[in-house]
Amino acid sequence: MGAIQQGDFQFDVEYAVSLQEGAIHVYRDGEFIEELTFSFGGQKPDEQQIEKLVNDYVERNT
Repeated sequence: MGAIQQGDFQFDVEYAVSLQEGAIHVYRDGEFIEELTFSFGGQKPDEQQIEKLVNDYVERNT
C-alpha cells in the first residue's frame, strides 16, 4: 500500500502478515505526528478499514 494524502496529512501504511498487525504513520507538512495501530485478518489489511481509520483521524484533527 502506498501513502495516502488528505489535506495537510500524509498517512503511510505498514503491516506484517505474520503478526496480523499494522500501523499507519501520520505526518503533517513532512513532520511525524503519531502512529495509529490496528489488527487485521488474512493476507493484507482491508482497504476500507484503513480508509475509515484515516477519515476518522482527519475528522478529529481538522
